[in-house]
Amino acid sequence: MRKSLRLPIGIAIALAFFGYLFWSTMTAQAAQCHVCVAYHGGQNCADASAANAKEASRSAHTTACGPIAHGMNESIACDNTPPIVNDCRRT
Repeated sequence: MRKSLRLPIGIAIALAFFGYLFWSTMTAQAAQCHVCVAYHGGQNCADASAANAKEASRSAHTTACGPIAHGMNESIACDNTPPIVNDCRRT
């Protein structure tokens, strides 16, 4: 192969690879949720997306608990607290 063709072919292969990664990541995210949690006087909201609403809601709930729960015991307790807002939609 000529040296002048190596760079354009390499760039085309890299773009195809990253395009596939982007496409496969975006198609796997079928649901998006916005969850707000109140715990021990604090309140936080988070967004998450996943393959289904249940997974997206759980992920957003865990993320919302992060800044307001301190330590493993509080994180578990916060995760078990019902959210004050749980808004999910299909994407």
